[in-house]
Amino acid sequence: QVRLVESGGGLVQAGGSLKLSCAASRSSVSIISMAWYRQAPGNERDLVAEITTGGSVNYADSVKGRFTISRDNAKRTVYLQMSTLKPEDTGVYYCKLGTRTYDYWGQGTQVTVSS
Repeated sequence: QVRLVESGGGLVQAGGSLKLSCAASRSSVSIISMAWYRQAPGNERDLVAEITTGGSVNYADSVKGRFTISRDNAKRTVYLQMSTLKPEDTGVYYCKLGTRTYDYWGQGTQVTVSS
């Protein structure tokens, strides 16, 4: 079993920045990718950014140029640096760890951007 611990959410004004972190508890799992998803009230959980073991990254169009995903393999941690935040970025942000056979999810961290 893999436990993902997220941190860094909070309340910020529009135009501000936040950095999210997600640490995986188990080192023996073979990680294919790590990603951040966002779920706003009444909406589905959508991909925000993803980074593979090989370093390939993918971003939702709405966050390109504003968000940066990165990872520290030694710490089994993925980060999401969010800048120029907008009210529409508000939601619960979930970390996902993908392996060949299973996806693990964190408990989510709330990000609220006020206008």
